[in-house]
Amino acid sequence: MMELSHVNSSGEARMVDIGKKADTVREAVARGTVVMKPGTLEQVKANTLKKGDVLAVARIAGIVAAKKTSDLIPLCHTILIDEVAVEFDVSGEDCIGITARAKSTGKTGVEMEALVAASVSALTIYDMCKAVDKGMTIKEIYLESKTGGKSGTYRRK
Repeated sequence: MMELSHVNSSGEARMVDIGKKADTVREAVARGTVVMKPGTLEQVKANTLKKGDVLAVARIAGIVAAKKTSDLIPLCHTILIDEVAVEFDVSGEDCIGITARAKSTGKTGVEMEALVAASVSALTIYDMCKAVDKGMTIKEIYLESKTGGKSGTYRRK
């Protein structure tokens, strides 16, 4: 059985000591989806929603969120992020696909940063579009892949 790294011998939550770990290049990719009415997606594509450019705002929100991950997730380390990128796929008829990539050279991974970027981008899309479509669904936020560190490479099957 795998030991949980964020729990001490008494079963209490703790922050992991990463001081002796080697710096490596680490990258993570997270994905998510926002499902909406086809008409809402058409307004996003045409940039006709009253709040402004949905995808531009959601991209910036995701990048800022990745940088604030340690403020949001209690046991995450504050890390130096080399790069964050958020991309959108609007080729479907009723959804926006989100891909968030985070990269860092350091002692701990960037999976949480990528996941937070995808999540906040999705929430921002919801916020920007809720006036015309309160029934949107945020779904399938998951880690697609990660590289670097002691545990090596992970790719979702």
